[in-house]
Amino acid sequence: MSDVQEARASFTAMTNADAADYEIITDHFRSFSKGLADRLLDHLKLLDGDFGGFPIDRLQHSLQSATRAHRDGKSEDYVIMALLHDIGDTLGTFNHADIAASILQPFLDEELHWIVKHHGIFQGYYFFHHIGLDRNLREQFRDSPYFDACAEFCEKYDQNAFDPDYESEPLSFFEPMLRRVVAKPRQSIYKAAQE
Repeated sequence: MSDVQEARASFTAMTNADAADYEIITDHFRSFSKGLADRLLDHLKLLDGDFGGFPIDRLQHSLQSATRAHRDGKSEDYVIMALLHDIGDTLGTFNHADIAASILQPFLDEELHWIVKHHGIFQGYYFFHHIGLDRNLREQFRDSPYFDACAEFCEKYDQNAFDPDYESEPLSFFEPMLRRVVAKPRQSIYKAAQE
């Protein structure tokens, strides 16, 4: 084991901690944060074979969404947002979009973060009326400057990404992009600790 893995802070309550304790913790944080891409890839792989009643499994839906965005010339950030937009499906059954948005917030600009955070409600336009909900719930966000962008994401890269015959790129194709996008946060209270 390395010294970083063995070193531990000595406090029993944060009020008793000192700078030396947080130097140890920050060293661990830096090391741990470098494994984020691997953990995201591992979690995406958990979606393989999880159909949830859909025509294709959740991993294939994610790959198809990202592939469609990539083939339309969207930015790497956009493509990775598309790849990870439903990563919270199995963890946050009732708030999957919030989970994806929380994971991606440090790495995306405001517009892309808004899209991933609200895509669940916008996607409802295509099916809420079939389950007794108001398909126009997205209208509450009509005044947002990102309304049209979110509607476009759902129309072009989400609601139509359930085609069993569509030839998506494999996860390995997106791995380098994912690693670049999550390599360094643009915004985070912990940004300085990672550097």
